[in-house]
Amino acid sequence: MTRMPALSLAAVPGRRKATIELAQEIEKRGFTGIFAPSFSDSLSLCEALAFATKDIVFGTSIMPIYFRSPTDFAQTASFIHEVSDGRFRFGIGVSHAPALKARGVSAGKPLSDTRDFVQALRDVPRAGELPPIVLATLRKKMIALSEEISSGMVFANGARSHMQSSLSVISDATRSGDDFFVGDMIPTCVSDDIEAAKAVNRRTLTSYAMLPNYRNYWKEAGYEEEMNGIEAALEKGDTDAVPGFLTDEWLADTTLFGPAERIRDELEGWFDAGIKTPILVPSSANGGQMVAFEELFAVFEG
Repeated sequence: MTRMPALSLAAVPGRRKATIELAQEIEKRGFTGIFAPSFSDSLSLCEALAFATKDIVFGTSIMPIYFRSPTDFAQTASFIHEVSDGRFRFGIGVSHAPALKARGVSAGKPLSDTRDFVQALRDVPRAGELPPIVLATLRKKMIALSEEISSGMVFANGARSHMQSSLSVISDATRSGDDFFVGDMIPTCVSDDIEAAKAVNRRTLTSYAMLPNYRNYWKEAGYEEEMNGIEAALEKGDTDAVPGFLTDEWLADTTLFGPAERIRDELEGWFDAGIKTPILVPSSANGGQMVAFEELFAVFEG
């Protein structure tokens, strides 16, 4: 029997009510969680999910720590935690330079800023009980910090072949325990046309390949030649060349694509690699978000 993943869900303007209905359908179909990415108001969506759903776990993946004060975050996170009967997971991270620059925010040092933020969050008086905190991770120092100060970690676009190495920095008890969250957001495109599906995921990840922290992670995962090629192209200002360095091997290691049977089989590989909660991020070669979800639902029917 196929183990069920969680799904990534964002509420974009004009489709917010439809998104809530979609979340209810996700719960009805037995998916294991709903996690909201950082590019929309994920906390507002999570507050709605607290009332619109009954049993499914949900959370942010991620909420950038620089966007609000710890006091504001603590009050909101505690509220959602309480009214959802403990189903909320507060995923936090430092985000990326372009997203921060767009808000006029300057990042500091990821490790110390994350540590200080979590402590400040816990020090807010009269906020109420906080939800489990999950750290956005890529490289090993942040992974180790997640075990030290939080209740879990969530990757985005992690390399499956590198997971054993990444997770080796936390204890066996933590890695295997039910109380520690280990997730990864995995770009997913369902299509019988494998080349078309790969093209969709390649477009999705091109912007990430332009970010130094992701390139450094993928170098660590064994893709130095690809990442060095991207850096050389960027130095020349040739951004159009970037997708050409996102090889099929790399794409198969970081995303899911192809027909239903392949998606199910490859998903099992993510579970076996140590990802307790794969979070599929659906895109479609045939339409928008709603089409992508319908295609994904069909993979897990029956």
